[in-house]
Amino acid sequence: MSLRVIFSAESTAAGYGRDGGQVTSADGLIDFKTAHPRELGGPGDGINPEQLFSAAYATCFLSALRLVAKRSVVMLDEHATVTVAVGLGKDLDDSIGLTGTITGYLPGVPQGKADEMMAEAHEMCPYSRAIRGNCDFALVAKV
Repeated sequence: MSLRVIFSAESTAAGYGRDGGQVTSADGLIDFKTAHPRELGGPGDGINPEQLFSAAYATCFLSALRLVAKRSVVMLDEHATVTVAVGLGKDLDDSIGLTGTITGYLPGVPQGKADEMMAEAHEMCPYSRAIRGNCDFALVAKV
């Protein structure tokens, strides 16, 4: 697949990656110390890749959901949210991978329509498309 790039972002990780380092974006807006979470034996005093991924994915998915709502002529409440929980784990082959849940809170939208909108947003969200077939993410629509 060939894409015509309309925007790009760049970040650099230095030091020891998730085991004590620093991640910064080229524009300086991101500048975080990195560390293993306590659950993985680290100090938990820095950002980890799963936190960054969940934040980026939630933001992107909410934008896709708002586009779906607009195309469906559904008024999506200003209090609508998307929460992405990311889990890091091992499969049967001991390979490390990601799994998670995408929860959309769509107040005022009928449950059936909310379910449809979440599924459609999952089809169009660039993050969902990037991980499709590689990571299992469940969809939950709350109204």
